[in-house]
Amino acid sequence: MRMNQTERKFDFHGLGLALKKAREEKGWTQAYVAELVDRDSRTIMNIENKGQYPSFNLFVKLITMFDISVDQFIHTDGGEQESLCRKHIDVLLNSMNEKELVVMEATAEGLKKARETEVPE
Repeated sequence: MRMNQTERKFDFHGLGLALKKAREEKGWTQAYVAELVDRDSRTIMNIENKGQYPSFNLFVKLITMFDISVDQFIHTDGGEQESLCRKHIDVLLNSMNEKELVVMEATAEGLKKARETEVPE
């Protein structure tokens, strides 16, 4: 007997990008990570670059190894579907350090100010 549930597809592209960023920050190769989790380096490459679904055990190993919170990839704001571009930007912002975030904040403020002072034609 199957319970009546809303099926949600989990997009692993953002998680793959976060894993890649964390791996590169440690200076680790895909081959090294693959060895640590007893997988082929092609598996790690496909997760990072193509959003391939890892097994649950591999998923847990990777997020634990790199201390990545998956909340940003699982929970959506009020169930609304965000654009892929906005999700990608959120993933990138979540992977930035404080100095990089200051630059991004100043850029966003500059764009907002430019839009507000635009002269209509």
